[in-house]
Amino acid sequence: MTIHTFTVGPFVQNTYLLINGPDAILIDAGFGQSSELQALKDLLQEKEAGLAGILLTHAHIDHVMGLNHLLKTFGDLPVWLNHSDLTLWNEIEHQASQFGISASGFSFVPEPLPEQNGFRAGPFSFNVLYTPGHAPDHVSLYMPDEQKVIAGDALFRQSIGRTDLYKGDLKLLTRSIQEKLYTLPDQTTVLPGHGPETTIGYEKRHNPFVRPA
Repeated sequence: MTIHTFTVGPFVQNTYLLINGPDAILIDAGFGQSSELQALKDLLQEKEAGLAGILLTHAHIDHVMGLNHLLKTFGDLPVWLNHSDLTLWNEIEHQASQFGISASGFSFVPEPLPEQNGFRAGPFSFNVLYTPGHAPDHVSLYMPDEQKVIAGDALFRQSIGRTDLYKGDLKLLTRSIQEKLYTLPDQTTVLPGHGPETTIGYEKRHNPFVRPA
């Protein structure tokens, strides 16, 4: 399996494309311009892979703003999102207006993505970790065999997700990081929703916002 990072949109968000042979899956959908989406199409064509679905770490506007365009381009793909709170999903237009941008809402409800081990999407397998605090629907996607976790906006390099938006909760986010992320092996690579990658061990030693419990 290979992982490709697209840093996209006005929020400089990291969208991840995972490719395994002829199959690919996208994590988040931050594409803000057609040129960014074209780069995704070009890579899929180069790798001779087809997009099989889209997993969302959460439904903040910067992680879903390209979703409608993606589905128009690639067809009726499955989309998965945690259903703990669908308010963010249902209020995309309001979210966008808060940042001075426009976005269309969604005409469908995504497939549920509850916390579980061994969730499968095609040939891809994840341990879905429920990590709220930045957003009430937030999950992180751990791949034990790859020793990587896609942490969305829970944990960044020497930083954490903001907690001043809808249902943001610093104490809850701290607990999510300590109990769900810092308990992963230290060598686990963290692929965040913004900024450079890091490791669990590095953050346990150097993150000024959350120390190990």
